[in-house]
Amino acid sequence: MNQRPMFLVALLTGFLLFGCRTTAKEMKTRAHSSTKAIFTEVKEAGTIPKGFAELTIKTNVKTHTEGYYILESKESQHGKQKYPFLVNISGEAARWEVDGIKDSKPAYDADGKTSRDPEAGEGCKYVLEKKIRLKEGSHRVFFGLPEDAYSTEVEMSLKEGEMSTLEFRPIYRTKNIPARIPTFMNGIDTYEVFLNEKQIL
Repeated sequence: MNQRPMFLVALLTGFLLFGCRTTAKEMKTRAHSSTKAIFTEVKEAGTIPKGFAELTIKTNVKTHTEGYYILESKESQHGKQKYPFLVNISGEAARWEVDGIKDSKPAYDADGKTSRDPEAGEGCKYVLEKKIRLKEGSHRVFFGLPEDAYSTEVEMSLKEGEMSTLEFRPIYRTKNIPARIPTFMNGIDTYEVFLNEKQIL
C-alpha cells in the first residue's frame, strides 16, 4: 500500500481504509462536525485560491420504491423524495439530501433471460455530485449511507491548484434465485472507490 505509482504521488494519492456496516451511534457521531472551515461547497467556476484545491465528489444509489417491502419502517427514506448521503472530511460533516428519480430498466434481456444489470427493474435512483474547495494537504473522507448503515473511509492528499474527482460506485448484494446476480433490490453490499477514474478499491 505504501508503494504508490509516482504519477499518483505527483497528482493525488489516496487509499481506502475500510468499508463496512456502521452502527447508528457511529453514524450519528460522524454526522456532527468536530471542527469547522475544512471545506466549502463551490457553486460556480472560478480561480482556485492559493493554498487550496478543488474536489468533486460523485456517487449514486438505486433503491426499491416506497412501500415495496411491507415490513419496512415508514421512516425509511428508500424510494421517497429525498435520500441522504453523509460526508465527513477531516472532522467537518455535511449531510446532503438528493432528489430521487424514478428509474425503470428491463428485467429481462433480448433472449428473455433475467437481466444481469444490477439496476434492472423498477426503483428510485439518487445521484449526488458536489464540488468542494479545501486546503491543500492530507484529508480523511468519511462517506456514509445513514439509511443503509454503510460507510467507508478514504485518506487522500491534494496539491495546491488541483481539480480532482473522488467517486463512489455502488456494488449491490446478490440474489440466489434464479442465479447469483447483483441487484439493487437487495441493497448495498459495498462501494468501489475511484480517484480521477483510477480504481483504488
